[in-house]
Amino acid sequence: HRHTQTHTNTHKHTHTTPSLWMSYVHRDLAARNILVNSNLVCKVSDFGLSRFLQENSSDPTYTSSLGGKIPIRWTPPEAIAFRKFTSASDAWSYGIVMWEVMSFGERPYWDMSNQDVINAIEQDYRLPPPPDCPTHLHQLMLDCWQKERSARPRFAAIVSALDKLIRNPASLKIMAQEGAG
Repeated sequence: HRHTQTHTNTHKHTHTTPSLWMSYVHRDLAARNILVNSNLVCKVSDFGLSRFLQENSSDPTYTSSLGGKIPIRWTPPEAIAFRKFTSASDAWSYGIVMWEVMSFGERPYWDMSNQDVINAIEQDYRLPPPPDCPTHLHQLMLDCWQKERSARPRFAAIVSALDKLIRNPASLKIMAQEGAG
């Protein structure tokens, strides 16, 4: 019964999350910034790098000035190269967060240097599925890591995909294989 309750709470929370992404770009989504309570409800924290996005724009973007550190392992190529942050850059980061969770806190890109991470991503390298990672979940990660930001899923689509997985637990039994995808 507790297991069911946990899924219910998590499921309810996923429907409240997209409003968070409508007006702001977080810019530092990482497992270290996710708070988990005793009911396993997760909340995003540390809004120190977040910025308001002008919603009247067709492509709401925040461009940071030069200087300041960027969390390279969680940041998409366009944000590293041009310091342009959008909800699509947060979607990339969310894919990394999913990978961190499924790998039980493994460091993304392991011991690679930041420059090696940048080079690998530019050459289309993407993190392999963690051990015992469901195929559908790794595919969602890969979708979040599309090079073209317009090809990445919006948060509403991510929530919908996760909702479908929660409602169809049998789909989570199909495991991704390293090297496939």
